[in-house]
Amino acid sequence: MVAAVTLDDILIVLVIASSFISLLCLGLLFVFSKRIQQGQQHCARLQKQTQSDSEQISILRSEIAEVRASVLSIGKRLVACEGFAKELAQHQAAQKYDDPDAKIYSRAVKMVELGADLEEIMRECELPRAEAELLMSLHNKSQ
Repeated sequence: MVAAVTLDDILIVLVIASSFISLLCLGLLFVFSKRIQQGQQHCARLQKQTQSDSEQISILRSEIAEVRASVLSIGKRLVACEGFAKELAQHQAAQKYDDPDAKIYSRAVKMVELGADLEEIMRECELPRAEAELLMSLHNKSQ
């Protein structure tokens, strides 16, 4: 016995198959729309993060520029201070040799360090007794 397939049976099978395919397509559309929505949300988060990072970079560049300007200013001041210190050292060295009293006292100190007696220091450096005694006293305290 062969069952006869009628046109109504074929139409029912086609309707069922097309309904199944339609449901399958709707399911796929739903899944893809969810994925697209998640992708858009992720893209929006990345855009916000990128904007935030760009603002932070701008702030940091500004701060670096300020630090660079400060360092340059400090460098210029340091160069000026070094020049001033050299100038002072040269001036001080020049004064050391220009002052005849300083030569006398330097010589007297040297004589005290070498062990000269009070009378010899007074005679050689032409110092009063009080000054010669003071030099000897200072030298003895420093030892």
